[in-house]
Amino acid sequence: MVEKIDMFFEAVAIPMERIPSYGPFHILFTLIGFALCGFVAWKLRKVSDKTAGWILFSVGLILAISEVFKQFFYYFAMMDNRYSWGDFPFQLCSVPLYLCLIAPWLKPGKLQRGMYSFMALFNLLGGAISFAEPSGLLHTYVFLTVHALTWHMLLVFIGLFLCMSGRGGNKIGDYKGAAWTFIGLSAIAFGLNCFVQFGLGESMNMFFVGPGESPLVVFKQFSQWFGWYVNTPIYLFAMCLGAYLVFLLIYYLQNKTFPTRKS
Repeated sequence: MVEKIDMFFEAVAIPMERIPSYGPFHILFTLIGFALCGFVAWKLRKVSDKTAGWILFSVGLILAISEVFKQFFYYFAMMDNRYSWGDFPFQLCSVPLYLCLIAPWLKPGKLQRGMYSFMALFNLLGGAISFAEPSGLLHTYVFLTVHALTWHMLLVFIGLFLCMSGRGGNKIGDYKGAAWTFIGLSAIAFGLNCFVQFGLGESMNMFFVGPGESPLVVFKQFSQWFGWYVNTPIYLFAMCLGAYLVFLLIYYLQNKTFPTRKS
């Protein structure tokens, strides 16, 4: 049975020449994908809360199925039947997988609003950054490239759908809820990193908060020069600042003014 699974994933592991960053395909896919996500999100903006929950659940189901397949792909085709803890699905861009699956059962309130705002701000930011600097999306295998491009475009859709429908990211309290959600998830990620690194002796750096060295541009240098414990607060602040700028843009587009403390 295992041999057949090995053969299947070896057949699926079709190599490809890495698509050039900022080449015609990358630029066209980004422009058309963002436009399509915006169009669909706009069309769905007036659906009921119940329908919105099931839309998110459907997206989460797609993410979950594709992620399970990716984990098997890494295990059988890339890692020679050994689990890669570094590819465990709890990065910033992986979290919607879990949040979308519980969306239909979240009751309206601070918890739901905080989670929705987190996806509207931080995951929209993460998706946009991924296409602006696409080295992490363009792989040397067809499946991994298709998976990464589709996954991050779905993050863009989720973010646009939630902000266009007014379910997250359009009130001053939304940013606070999103930021606290991000900090809480970062703390969980740090705990997982420590457990895997010191308990299992494996390498893991979820959310890139340490104690491993950050692979991200600029932050990698901070890690090397000053250590992860200096880099991590800088990284968290930078992400919160980026999400706040996204929030200001969303708020202004919807309200034609910038938020004040009374908003």
